Amino acid sequence: MVNNNSSSKSSTKARSVGSGQAVSMADLMAKTQTKFRSFKKGEVLEGVITKLTSSEILVDIGAKTEAVVLEKDKALLRNLLSKLKVGDTISVSILNPESDLGYPVVSLRRFMEDKVWVKIDKYLADRTQLDVLITGITKGGFLARTEDGISGFLPNSQTVFLEEPASLSGQTIKAVIIEAQRAAHKVIFSQKEAVGSKDFEKVASGFKTGDSLPVTVTNIAPFGLFVSVTGKDGTQIEGLIHVSEASWEKIDDLSKNFKVKDKLTAKVIEIDPKEKRLSLSLKRLTEDTFGDKIKDYPLDKKLSLRVKKVSDFGITLDLEEGLEGIIKKEKIPPGFSISAESEINVTVSGVDKKRRRIEFVPVLKAKPIGYR
Repeated sequence: MVNNNSSSKSSTKARSVGSGQAVSMADLMAKTQTKFRSFKKGEVLEGVITKLTSSEILVDIGAKTEAVVLEKDKALLRNLLSKLKVGDTISVSILNPESDLGYPVVSLRRFMEDKVWVKIDKYLADRTQLDVLITGITKGGFLARTEDGISGFLPNSQTVFLEEPASLSGQTIKAVIIEAQRAAHKVIFSQKEAVGSKDFEKVASGFKTGDSLPVTVTNIAPFGLFVSVTGKDGTQIEGLIHVSEASWEKIDDLSKNFKVKDKLTAKVIEIDPKEKRLSLSLKRLTEDTFGDKIKDYPLDKKLSLRVKKVSDFGITLDLEEGLEGIIKKEKIPPGFSISAESEINVTVSGVDKKRRRIEFVPVLKAKPIGYR
């Protein structure tokens, strides 16, 4: 009897334990059962970094397996490794919901771009001085990159010019961001803006209005010549010779008269603290001969001249060097037609001293109706 009771209790206990095990396993299975998400290409979602090495980056995004980060840009990859750590919550973009090997493939490029543009906007707002590496030279300026991976463009007009702009390549300079457009992936740097007002004043204090200085052409723009000027302490400072100050005569294309690296002598006409440069003149070191030349063109004098150009503004005539002749549009008779290089008989009708040109009217055999 004792044995029977013992056996019965043992059996009951076993059933009890067995029943308990069955219940706990069911609970465990219920607790551990996960509804894995399905993803779409291009979807952006959050995940947690579980592995971060130079050969593999894994992210838990709630899929059946961890997602693998795909990044071929080595510079961006280095940036990822230096800025992130295991356990960080990040946003990822789905490149492939499920690869051939069964795991999702994701990109962190958008996440990193968001972080970079937050930084760019702050640098722009604060006018933060940055260490910028010049990585290349292009038409109109330089390619540049900051220590924290912000790439952009440094225009020639925003540099503190050297006589040899190419010497900037490979150098690290101080610059600030003056323009940023995320949609266009555009960042513009300025070396000039990084030069403090006191720094400029210190260099500029060695110059005064009226000084004649040796300068070197560093860049040619439609509106003028950029030049470098050397201060007494050897520091380079930028100068601008506006096209209107290049010559007493009208110059249509500065590049036909000047070349980069040309050595010139110019006169200081203004020290501009806002632009942090000197305004200079070439023509003010020479005599203006316009007054003497127009003495040969008295009112009503008749001449036969060659037509240089016909435009919507009138007819430009070929005069001696340093003079411009014009028949204004309103002085051209109705139905009158002539082409460039033709000869035309004209009469001096006046002198426009402001525009520095002599005005003519055509000599007519008969006066058209309505012409004055």
